[in-house]
Amino acid sequence: MSKGRRLVLSALLLALVQTGFLGWMIVGRAAVLRDGREVLLKVEPVDPRDLLRGDYVILNYEISRIPLTIISDIGEVGERLDSAGKITVRLGRDDDGYWRARSAWIRNPPVGPAGTDEIEIAGQIPPLNLAYIGEDVRVTYGIERFYLPEGEGRAIERDMRVRPFGVRVAVPASGNAQVKALMDGDQVLFREPLY
Repeated sequence: MSKGRRLVLSALLLALVQTGFLGWMIVGRAAVLRDGREVLLKVEPVDPRDLLRGDYVILNYEISRIPLTIISDIGEVGERLDSAGKITVRLGRDDDGYWRARSAWIRNPPVGPAGTDEIEIAGQIPPLNLAYIGEDVRVTYGIERFYLPEGEGRAIERDMRVRPFGVRVAVPASGNAQVKALMDGDQVLFREPLY
């Protein structure tokens, strides 16, 4: 086989691998949106703009701050968790339809599965020095941005300051959530497409 032919075959193989990887990422995200359990979270937005993707809102959830008192295995005051790490937060549905944090853990999950009106969502926390932190810890879930059609961001952000908005989130068994829709009360404003 000639050197030129090997180069073409190598380039073709590399292109197939890259395409397959991108397809795998897209199909995985679509599976979460299609099959994940849906929860409604209350948000507090900020409105920036991404030069490549357009308008988006940064979403700050009620569950973005977890009280230390609900983290079952946080450790003793003075202990240091030196590296940022994973946290699992168990959410429960309240009478108003929003889901709120009920319990959380860093290392050891509680005995027993979540109840029928509960779900577990995976998050990340920064390094903690328990001697110096306040009464709660900041948690990120990877669902803090929602992209909107161009020109919609500022109007949405303005409206969010005067009436309650929410976000429908799909949560699979792994706990790695995806934003499904932006809600204005009971009305769906924008829905995230599967593909």
